[in-house]
Amino acid sequence: MTLPEDIWVAEVSTSFPDATFRLLTGVPKGGRALELGEVRAENPESVTDAIRVHPDIFEYDQLYGDEHRAIGQYEADEKGLYEFLWESSVPPEFPIVVEGGEMEFTLTATRAQFEAFGAALEDTGRRYDLLTVVHTDEQEALLTDRQREYVTVAHRHGYFDVPRECTLAELAAILEVDKSSASETIRRGVNRLVGRFIVGHD
Repeated sequence: MTLPEDIWVAEVSTSFPDATFRLLTGVPKGGRALELGEVRAENPESVTDAIRVHPDIFEYDQLYGDEHRAIGQYEADEKGLYEFLWESSVPPEFPIVVEGGEMEFTLTATRAQFEAFGAALEDTGRRYDLLTVVHTDEQEALLTDRQREYVTVAHRHGYFDVPRECTLAELAAILEVDKSSASETIRRGVNRLVGRFIVGHD
């Protein structure tokens, strides 16, 4: 979903197009939102500096930082960013990912909730793309949380593109795991997806 330009994360992510912003959790707090956010970038310090001095950010407290990642807690004047989620009775699923002014997130909902959510989005006038729909009547999730994360990151960074935009080594570095762990988890996840949607069984 394309974010309105006047939201701080849209402005900062557009200024740092190679950075990935991950909202790990967030709740409304009065007229603001209390959030825990992560930045992944070649130089995360420059990105967090831009976040800290943004006029819509209050009390930014960095909890962790290294060469490629930083995690901070802060209050933001952006409550409207996901108000429509609460109003549509579909709670947001974290992490919510923002890159270059575009927000990507996952929803788990009944058909009725999903349709209500779509109607709420239409009412806001925001531009969005539906990337995929997974339907299942089984209680067991198709992918484990780890498989879902790895496959999603691989897709986002072009690992499945032809030609590939991201090597296995680069992908493992992004995920902060060794290549064998990244390869095995992705292969298991892809095998589950192929089994369900192509072959027709697990």
